Amino acid sequence: MAENESQILDLLRRHQLVSGQNVLVTPLGGGVSSDVFLIEDEGKRFVVKQALPQLKVRDHWQADVSRNRVEYEFLRYLSRIVPDAAPAVFAVGADYFAMEYLGPEYRNWKELLLSGDCQPQHAVRAARILGTLHRVSFGDPELARRFDTTPNFHQLRTDPYLLTTGRRHPALQERFEQEAVRLEKTRECLVHGDYSPKNMLIGNGRTVLLDCEVAWYGDPAFDLAFLINHLFLKSLYHAPLDRGLQEIIGTLIAAYYDERQMENAGALDSRIARLLLMLLLARIDGKSPVEYLTESKQDFVRSFVSSRLSAPMFLHEVVRDWFAGLQTRMGK
Repeated sequence: MAENESQILDLLRRHQLVSGQNVLVTPLGGGVSSDVFLIEDEGKRFVVKQALPQLKVRDHWQADVSRNRVEYEFLRYLSRIVPDAAPAVFAVGADYFAMEYLGPEYRNWKELLLSGDCQPQHAVRAARILGTLHRVSFGDPELARRFDTTPNFHQLRTDPYLLTTGRRHPALQERFEQEAVRLEKTRECLVHGDYSPKNMLIGNGRTVLLDCEVAWYGDPAFDLAFLINHLFLKSLYHAPLDRGLQEIIGTLIAAYYDERQMENAGALDSRIARLLLMLLLARIDGKSPVEYLTESKQDFVRSFVSSRLSAPMFLHEVVRDWFAGLQTRMGK
């Protein structure tokens, strides 16, 4: 048994979460910020997630493990407002928590998208969950107090995505820094902070959210921009093949706004558009670059963002221009 597996087993025994003599500890894919283990104990199966102080990326990237408690609290809240969207969580410690194991019948949405399985209903469900989260939590002073986690959001999002990318693109640095300040000052509703297909499992009629450690009471524009950004990048990955993602993104946006029940979404829409452009570039030149794009496709992102960030845009204009650019530049 590897050292980290032995350590997690010792922790579980100390906290009396396992009792058998032949407990099996299996590492799962935990991403860059945590270790995740499947625990099998005399017929019981559950997952333990343990936050890491140093993220597993090329650049130096540290983060406070207190985010573990933030994730636990987020999942508890989500389970009350959209019960089937949250895994059941039954134990929590200083840097870990234990939750239900979702078996092989659940598929990771990122893996589905990369394989070419792009279904509109998956996007609509993700949009409905997000719209409900933002609508129900909007203007809630108790949640604003409980998720007053801007330092955590800064460590995990503002600095590695916006500020780092700005430093690596001096011509755009001032815009990225201004957006970072604006973003961290906005307090409207509860934000997931990592609303990405890789953090959604689909199966048994459910879409289940994972990796909520960046949860923050802040700007809802960030979540929607973060999600659409990933769908943009999947469309670029598949180009010149057309997987229907332009239509899927349009359906997603409509479903989100319908769920939010907003009379005037103009200000939010423009914030989403600006963040989307910045996050696109951040996934190329920030601290957490995507792993599946060729250099020529990375250059397409750099050119697209640089040519549009100076002019105010609405979300539908960014979507239109992105897919028009794919048709022109990627040989479709």
